[in-house]
Amino acid sequence: MPLKKSEYSVTNTAPQPKTQPSLDSLVTLVDSDMKRVNQVIIDNMHSEVALIPQLATHLVAAGGKRMRPMLTLASAQLCGYGDGPDAVDLAACVEFIHTATLLHDDVVDESQLRRGQASANALFGNEASVLVGDFLFARAFVVMVKTGSLRVLDILAQASAVIAEGEVLQLSTANDMGTTEESYLEVITAKTAALFGAASQIGAVIAKRSAEDEEALRLYGIYLGTAFQLIDDVLDYSAHQATLGKTVGDDFRDGKVTLPVIISYAKGDEDEKAFWRRCMEDQNFEEGDLDRAQTLIRKYDALDASMDRAREYGQMAIETLTRFDDGAIKDAMIEAVEFCISRPY
Repeated sequence: MPLKKSEYSVTNTAPQPKTQPSLDSLVTLVDSDMKRVNQVIIDNMHSEVALIPQLATHLVAAGGKRMRPMLTLASAQLCGYGDGPDAVDLAACVEFIHTATLLHDDVVDESQLRRGQASANALFGNEASVLVGDFLFARAFVVMVKTGSLRVLDILAQASAVIAEGEVLQLSTANDMGTTEESYLEVITAKTAALFGAASQIGAVIAKRSAEDEEALRLYGIYLGTAFQLIDDVLDYSAHQATLGKTVGDDFRDGKVTLPVIISYAKGDEDEKAFWRRCMEDQNFEEGDLDRAQTLIRKYDALDASMDRAREYGQMAIETLTRFDDGAIKDAMIEAVEFCISRPY
């Protein structure tokens, strides 16, 4: 499904060159607040236990797009929130929750790389990574309570529980070629999209907007997060390490049954299905298996089909913003969707 064009203002009638969507506009509009968010993060990583700030600093230095905290700040701006501290503090909470889940993810997945650098568990060990992840979860709630909003506390607590459920659900679908598209979408909605949704929704909460505005922004985040994860799963079978920050085929080697695999398996013949079961279920790999997996995925246009699904979710995310006033921050949030689903594959 093609995306609608963003309603950018044009000052002349000359044809405008087509530019690649980016996060630049969003980054610029929330830049001053993001500097404050980073300071809140640094202030709350302090601990007398030396390993905690050491490991946490390693994660912060690893970078990343910081999409989730930016969505909190952007949603607050969209809803007319002023210069109070709550948006900054809550954006930091969202990043703490996200970082904690990354630490736990890398332990579960036995990942050696995170954004192209050695993962925390590779450097510091699984035990330290899990416990520092717990510390960051706790810090998130310490900062959250300062806002005094039980509504915000409820939203982020519920999201944290859903993320944990998604992680467990992913374990139950891993290595299972009986996984359906519905089950896969349930996993990524919980594991990834839930925090996108909560991060966006709380911007409306602190601006004291209506329940309808809250729900619109929650859905914006859910749809954006779903599209974001769909594209990540596509990239695992198509991109170079420099694009992903990890080696191609990590999901394949881990036996993660993602949408490109589900589509290829459903369309395959019996020999091809047996191949997928051997690799994904039995974890019995032979030389050239990744190449064959990529060949089968191309044969059945599984990447294009997955991209189409991501575009559908992207379109739904954009449509949730129609109830809000036009302006620079709305345009930037639309472009953020377009950026997420235009990453080359």
